[in-house]
Parts: sequence; structure tokens; C-alpha cells
Amino acid sequence: MSSSERMSSPPPPKQYGVTKPISMAGPTEADMQRNRELEKFLVEAGLYESKEEDAKREQVLGRMRQIAKDWVKELTRLRGYSDQMVEDANALIFTFGSYRLGVHGPGADIDALCVGPSYVSREEDFFFILHNILAEMEEVTELQPVLDAHVPVMKFKFDGLSIDLLYASISRLVVPEDLDISDMSVLNDVDEPTVRSLNGCRVADQILKLVPNVEHFCTTLRCLKFWAKRRGVYSNVTGFLGGVNWALLVARVCQLYPNAVPSMLVSRFFRVYTMWRWPNPVMLCAIDEAELGFSVWDPRKNRRDKTHHMPIITPAYPCMNSSYNVSTSTLRVMMDQFQYGNTICEEVELNKAQWSALFEPYLFFESYRNYLQVDIVAANADDLLAWKGWVESRLRQLTLMIERDTYGKLQCHPYPHEYVDTSKPCAHCAFFMGLQRKPGEVVQEGQQFDIRGSVEEFKLSINMYMFWKPGMEICVSHIRRKQIPPYVFPEGYKRTRHPRLASQQRSSENGNEYQTGSGLKRKKDPESVDQDGPEKRQSISPQKQDSLSPDHLAPSSVRSGTGSNVEPVIPDKRVLNQEIAEGGDVSNSSVITSVTSEVGSCEDVGNESVAGSSEGNNGSVEGSNNLVSSQSDSCDADSQSLLENRHLDGNGAFQDGVHEELELNAGLGSVLQSTSGIDSETVVQKPVMRLSLTSTA
Repeated sequence: MSSSERMSSPPPPKQYGVTKPISMAGPTEADMQRNRELEKFLVEAGLYESKEEDAKREQVLGRMRQIAKDWVKELTRLRGYSDQMVEDANALIFTFGSYRLGVHGPGADIDALCVGPSYVSREEDFFFILHNILAEMEEVTELQPVLDAHVPVMKFKFDGLSIDLLYASISRLVVPEDLDISDMSVLNDVDEPTVRSLNGCRVADQILKLVPNVEHFCTTLRCLKFWAKRRGVYSNVTGFLGGVNWALLVARVCQLYPNAVPSMLVSRFFRVYTMWRWPNPVMLCAIDEAELGFSVWDPRKNRRDKTHHMPIITPAYPCMNSSYNVSTSTLRVMMDQFQYGNTICEEVELNKAQWSALFEPYLFFESYRNYLQVDIVAANADDLLAWKGWVESRLRQLTLMIERDTYGKLQCHPYPHEYVDTSKPCAHCAFFMGLQRKPGEVVQEGQQFDIRGSVEEFKLSINMYMFWKPGMEICVSHIRRKQIPPYVFPEGYKRTRHPRLASQQRSSENGNEYQTGSGLKRKKDPESVDQDGPEKRQSISPQKQDSLSPDHLAPSSVRSGTGSNVEPVIPDKRVLNQEIAEGGDVSNSSVITSVTSEVGSCEDVGNESVAGSSEGNNGSVEGSNNLVSSQSDSCDADSQSLLENRHLDGNGAFQDGVHEELELNAGLGSVLQSTSGIDSETVVQKPVMRLSLTSTA
């Protein structure tokens, strides 16, 4: 080959991410047809905003920019700076989150950041002076400052449009109009709350720079966010994943399939993450360890980082795990949902299903036999807004406490949707958690889970609310599936089982064995399962042993509030044993909780009133907590294995759990081939449970 030919040869394609792509293949005609069908479905589902609504957002942001500039100029004048300084004084408004990424839908809020000069403070100037300016404006309603959140935020509605406004004071006397917020210099001489405030915008900008095709990324992310909300796994505060987490997961799949269209990317998303070897981290780029003194995610150095179950690392310095709220229980739920999505996408590719099947809502109230119901009440709607936010931001702590105190043998599924009982005279909302025994556990006769201590500890954390008012109360109850209140159902009553779920349920019931509460396998007796009629028979499945059966529950009643006496309630053990022997319903649907335990007994449980207090739902929870570190050492072992199995590149950067290739095999399904010296059979990790496909009722 001549030198001129060598010079004219095209450069190698750009590599996105820390590993080579899995496939460079583009779409076939069938892929393009499926892509058109997917985009049509998203439009018909109402996920896109109208031009009028988009124009209103731009108008509101323009007003906010002018308000911020006027606010800083007035502060500059009042503090005696020169006329030239007053003229140059400036503040900028940046957006991040779904609006910045271009995936917001109708009615979505705007995440915004106000950047001001060094002499304008967050505590006094932003949360006091600017707050008062906004409070006096007619366009502003529902103004709620959240000062002590992990990322301090001011929430409000401007002309009916929800805005979450952060503030960052950078180390400059004048904020230039052309400020590059991605530049590392904006982090000089700022505190950690400021870094966290800046990071939302910096991460969003980096994501858009690190994906091969922004348009395909946006369509795929819009689709996956809609799917996650339908399947009940969209909530950072509850222990699932929030907007930035889903954006990072989608961006990584875009890097692995740079020429794929959205329909292909959606399918590959589920294929990849069904088999991802957590806690291997998902990263869009190598971790930058700049010498600015801020801690970055590194389980080799930071003990707390070893306890993270599902690390999804932000691409902007300082690189952090954006999904530290995920617990073993919520990770299990998400893996089940990924498996569900993967199964549906395979059917779509085989023309056996339509895209609408992927977005069928998760039937949470038909998936478990036992639930915790958390009722939150207040004297009025304004009090409930703050009280509910505080309780909701700590619900995941209850999940962690139950996992810890039962050694992971009792699993919780917190559902991130709130429900309202309009018949109550006071302001009310409720959250629910599904309960089940860990799959695969050897069941011992008489085994019990006592979570009263976990609930008491949870109540103590709720009691830390500094702004408690009379009427603010929380009540936690154990209920059976048949005791679920009717207000949780859209029509006000329990609907019939979904045809798809019912057919899957029936097919899974064709086996000959099921596991009883004593751990012994017995032949199914058709007569014994027909006591409650056809609907009851339909709800039984081979996974029945994975749910918490009646013989593992003890009646109890505990109320949280303040100032009431404790009156013990002692169950009659003879009656209890008789009910257990008969498989009866021994739950107490009144007020909360003791789910019995292998280490506890069915002792007296008191009624107690608890009140607490806090700052409202800030949507952000402190990343480091003692509960996570006090769990079992399994995550430490996983992280150590991650380090020992050569999941680092030559520069010390972590590699993804997917290393080289992911192919669809018609006979065997999907197989991961690892380049890290681990057999592909080891890489494939099948989820134990499939809650979305087969009810554990």
C-alpha cells in the first residue's frame, strides 16, 4: 500500500465508553419497522409536550433568569459595591435533569441551578432574601425551601409550572455570561453542597457528550423512564432509580451499540442489564481523580463504597455513585423487572407481542400475600406535604432495617406510589410494602420474623422531625392481600386478574409440587386449593413458598405517635397455633406490626402513638448511612471479587460487567463473553425471582 493510500484511509471509528462496543451493526428493515411502531406508541401515550407547553417553559425560564439577575444586582448595591460592580453583577440559570436532556413530558418539573458570585450566600441570600422575593410574587405558589437536604433545594410552582431550584456560589466576583459549567475551574474553593449542586448540570452535559447519537439516546431514555414508572421502579428516594440513574444506564447501552436505533436499544437495554454482574459499576468514562480534594467513588479506598449494591457512576468530577439508595431488596425487584422487559422484547422481535405489552402496569397488589401499610396523616394539606415528604424520604430506611434485622431472610418491596383515602376527615396518604421470605431459604417449622424492633427504630428516625405539628401522625399496619383497602384501586375495587398475568400464572401452576410452610414438599391437592372459589385457585403458584405465608405472621398492634401509654396486647397462643395449623389468617389488620421471626416469639405488643418531624420530600437522601454499612458482608465480598478479578483497565479505571460481546443465541438466549478471564457461564447471572411474570401470591 502506498503512502498516499495510507494517508487517505478513513480514521478508526470513535470509541464511546471505557470498553469497545458490543456490536457496530445498524438496523435492519425489520428493526426500522419496529422503531416506527415504538415511536408511534410513545406519541400516542402522550409522552411529548406540545409546542405551546414548550414555549411556556421557555417563557418561565426567561422570567426566572431576569429575577435572578435583579436579585444579585440589588444585593450588590445594598452591600456597598461600586456602580460598575452593580452593573456587572450577574447570576445565571442552568437546567439539568429531564428538561436538559430533552426527555421531559407534559407537566414535568424543571430542575434548575442558579449560579451566583462568591459574595451571595446560599443560607441567607438564597433561602431568605430570594425566598421572600418569590413569596411576594403572584405567579409563585407552593413555595417550599428544603435547606437541610443532601442537595439544598427550593421547590415552588411558577405560573403553574413546578420548579426545583438549586443554588451554587462560585469563587468569582462576577459570573460571566459565557460561563462553562463543565470546566473544572468552577469547583475551585467551593464546599461540598455547592459541588453537589453543580454536579447535576455537569453530569447532564457530560452524558450528552458521551453518547454516539443524542436523538436516539433521548427517545430510548423517554421510553425506559415511562417503562420504569409503569413497572413501579422509578423512585430514587424509595430505593429504586431516579432520572439520572436511568439516563446513565441508557447512555451506557448507547455506547455499547453505537449504530442501533431506539427499538434496538430498548431491547439491548434489557438484555444487558438482565445479565449484568452487580456490583460491577456502570460507567460512561474512566473515573477522573483530579487533585481538588473531593472524594470519588472507589471501593478499593472507601469502605462505604464497598457496600453499594448497584453502582452507577456519574461521569463528571467528582465521580460518585448516583444509586447509593439501592438495597438488596430493591435490586432484586429491579432484576425481576429487567427479566420481564427482556422476555417481552424477545416476543416483540419475534412478532409475538406489541410494544404496548412492555408497558403493562405492574400488578403490585396481586404479587404478594402480605404487606405493610404506612398511613400518613396531618391536620391539613400543607402540613401533609411536609410531613409526607419527611416520611417518604425515610421509607427506604425501614427496608434496610428489616433486611438487617432478619439477616436478609425477609425481603421488602416498597412501592413508590402514594394512595389517598378521601373518606378520611384529615389530610391522608399511604404507602405500601410487599413482604416475602427470601427465595431459596430453608423453611423451618414455626419459623418467625419479628420486625417490631425494626419498626420501633424506624419510628425513632421519624421522631427527628423538627417541625412536627399537632395532627401529624404515622401508622404502620400489617395487612393481608384480601385486606388491601379499596381506595388503592382506580375503580375503587379490586380488579380481576390481568389476562396476561393470569395465563402465566395458570401455566406455572401446572407443576405437581408446592412447598408448604414446614419446608416439606407435598403433592398438590385440588380439593385443598378450592376453598375460596376459582379466583383463589388462580392465585396459587409454585412460588408460593417465596411469599410470607400465614404461619409466619403473628398478630400485633403498634401505633406511632406521641404521648400515649403503652397497653400490651397478648395473643392467645393456643388460638394462634390452631390458626397456623389450619393455615388461617392470623394477621391483624388494625394498626401495625409484628411480622414474626425466627429469633423472636409472639409476645405482647403495645399500642403507642408517635409523632415526628422533618423537612419535606427533597428527593435526595444522604448517600452515606450507618444502616447500609451494618448489613451483611456479602456486598464487601462482591466488591472485593470485583477488584480481584481484573475488572480494571491498564490505567486503573473500572471496567463494566459487559466486556466484549453480547449475542443472541436462538437456542440458549443471551450469552456474555468476558475478556477478564472469567468464564461466560460465570458472567451470566439469572435472577432467582420473576415477580412480574409469575405472582408469588
